[in-house]
Amino acid sequence: MPINFGIVGLGMIARFHAKAIAATSGAELTAVFSRDKKKARDFSKEFGAAPYTDLDKFLDHANLDAISICTPSGNHLEPCIAAAKAGKHVVCEKPLEINTTRIDKMISACRSSNVLLSGIFPRRFNSSTRLLKDAIDANRFGEINMADAYIKWWRSQAYYESGDWRGTWRLDGGGALMNQSIHTIDLLLYLMGPIDNVRAETRRRGHTSIEVEDTAVALCEFQSGAIGVIQGSTASWSKTGHPAEIHITGSRGSVFMADDCFRVWEFVDESEEDQVIRNKFMLQKGLIAAGGADPSAIDYSWHARNYEDIVYALTNEVNPKITGEEARRAVAVVGAIYESAASEGKRVEVL
Repeated sequence: MPINFGIVGLGMIARFHAKAIAATSGAELTAVFSRDKKKARDFSKEFGAAPYTDLDKFLDHANLDAISICTPSGNHLEPCIAAAKAGKHVVCEKPLEINTTRIDKMISACRSSNVLLSGIFPRRFNSSTRLLKDAIDANRFGEINMADAYIKWWRSQAYYESGDWRGTWRLDGGGALMNQSIHTIDLLLYLMGPIDNVRAETRRRGHTSIEVEDTAVALCEFQSGAIGVIQGSTASWSKTGHPAEIHITGSRGSVFMADDCFRVWEFVDESEEDQVIRNKFMLQKGLIAAGGADPSAIDYSWHARNYEDIVYALTNEVNPKITGEEARRAVAVVGAIYESAASEGKRVEVL
């Protein structure tokens, strides 16, 4: 029997979830919820799922196994707790919530009800990520000394004005870091392990009428001893968008990953596979960055790979690769960056 999903919140990102569920073997979208009756009706017609405007009735939908939360970030906690109490598994779009206090309540609620809680970070499932992770695990870099994340994206003022929650502390939880850069920050943590502490500065440089940062720089110290920087922006204009990049350099190798490609793949100890990787995955000119200038310019297949892992976990009663605890880590880093920036760049531990 398939895992029956329902979607809570029917904004732009919900369409990627719906398409990903449809593309995932063993998954089926059976119900959708929005407080907006027209949104619920239109979405249900497009994707063939039962529409609801009452959350309790939605959660009581026959054979509903799991919900996918696609509401604004600061509205993730309440539907998560309601779903957990109803015995439904929970999948939640990034970030899991706007701070670790609220995330801990989500984790606790799901643990108490013995239901799964999984976050959405599709970049972990890219082919380039697997190749880079394998190289790190095989110690091909020697001593890794630097690991950096660069997310120099563009969002227009109209983007922030398209929803009254965008660019607010209460519902967006932050700006360029919490909303856009969090994907790459999670990826950096997945590849490199925990960040111990940060020192940071944030600014609002390219937008008006938003509460949050559109430009940020943080110096990070990893538990491994490596250091690095995180640069996040939604004030870096580009027609096609700049790809999000991760740079990892060590005593015996360097890799610069850009979205699902590489700009650099070099090691002291070369193998035959290295040239195959360069031939297949090197960044091509004119490539449109995934979400770099247009938030809808992403491929739902990235989400589908995330859902494949979740369906496998539910079917085999094992943990997904992105548990609630895993999804919490990136929010903890962003929260520490905000704390450091608010205190004139003092060193802040990541908890």
